[in-house]
Amino acid sequence: QVQLVESGGGLVQPGGSLRLSCAASGFTLDYYAIGWFRQAPGKEREGVSCISSSDGSTYYADSVKGRFTISRDNAKNTVYLQMNSLKPEDTAVYYCARTEYGLGLNFYEYDYWGQGTQVTVSS
Repeated sequence: QVQLVESGGGLVQPGGSLRLSCAASGFTLDYYAIGWFRQAPGKEREGVSCISSSDGSTYYADSVKGRFTISRDNAKNTVYLQMNSLKPEDTAVYYCARTEYGLGLNFYEYDYWGQGTQVTVSS
């Protein structure tokens, strides 16, 4: 049974940091790219970052470039999203998902999704 479980969300002040984890089970992480997406209330789902299955190539949305870092530990079947210099506009539910299609943030190319973890940036 394929599962993706996000954790690490919470409440943080502007300028703070959080590290999200995406724990995968039921499949071999090595063969899939993993993406992080977010959705704020009343807004469309937005692609944040992704990491390839092969060479660890990464891609970031302009809104998070330079602040967020995606990484993967295939031995632990886990992908991480380190979020620094957080802003109130980063507030959203964050989801991880898997794709066979390689590096990209087209959400329709992702077949399994986690349940999401809430990130709130507020003073």
